Amino acid sequence: MQSSTSNNMLQVIGNTPLVQLNKIVPENCADIYVKLEYYNPTGSYKDRMALAIIEEAEKRGALQKGMSVVEYTGGSTGTSLAFVCAVKGYPFRAVSSDAFAKEKLQTIQLFGAELDIVPSVEGRITPDLFVRMEARVKEIEARGNYYWTKQFVNEDALAGHYKLGQEIIEQLNKPIDVFCAAVGTGGMLAGAGKALRIANENIKLIALEPTSSAFITTGIKGSHRIEGTAAGIIPPILQPGTYDEAIAFEETDARATARLLASQEGIFAGTSTGLNVFAAIELGKQLGKGHTLVTVACDSGMKYLSGDLFS
Repeated sequence: MQSSTSNNMLQVIGNTPLVQLNKIVPENCADIYVKLEYYNPTGSYKDRMALAIIEEAEKRGALQKGMSVVEYTGGSTGTSLAFVCAVKGYPFRAVSSDAFAKEKLQTIQLFGAELDIVPSVEGRITPDLFVRMEARVKEIEARGNYYWTKQFVNEDALAGHYKLGQEIIEQLNKPIDVFCAAVGTGGMLAGAGKALRIANENIKLIALEPTSSAFITTGIKGSHRIEGTAAGIIPPILQPGTYDEAIAFEETDARATARLLASQEGIFAGTSTGLNVFAAIELGKQLGKGHTLVTVACDSGMKYLSGDLFS
């Protein structure tokens, strides 16, 4: 039996499975495939982004030995940055909130990072929460020798997500009609979408968001509990041409789909994955048989066990 080894955990990032949905897809629906990004080391697709951001900064000399890294985060980016910084030897400081999953906040600290908590209003994710978290990062950055990764505007992230798109092309080996993904920073949709569009210029790239905070779709800034999405802005990385359409779906449908994925398909993932898959099925019904649609399982359901998603 042939085996391989990696020199460190950073080399384990990527090359995640792509699986077809079977039991929850209705008749006369397009074929739907899900990229299982929770196979990455921290259980999230953000590992790709974190590695790309840190290594591109190192190449430019913007991040050097003796410096620390700082970012505000809903949890998954913070976990991934804490992981990458732990392996590379950079101190990391994360600014987050009690609005986000307890498991994510614990994991950030377990990777050796320092954690600052900005209180939320009733545990909900609101646009003003991100404003307050960003203000806290600016205070920290002004006081020390920090590299602020600025995930919402940092195009270095695109290099990591471009590889995700390349993997999908290699794994599926047939034309893809639609790629859809929930939008937080927009880096995954823009980066993976670029690779997918090179392979098929006619592919449709669809940005997804919850109806209660559908700023891209309707200009509405609202509260929600789909972590990693809908920050109440149009992400600067999500430039015109990086997607074809934005569509909003109900959070209740996203949550129900996350539970259904676990019980029917064996895919144990979080709420943003539920949004992705619910949207994929709705779009797949419109496309019909003979078409192919791909989306992403963003992170592991293990990150949400202390909340009410799986209660």
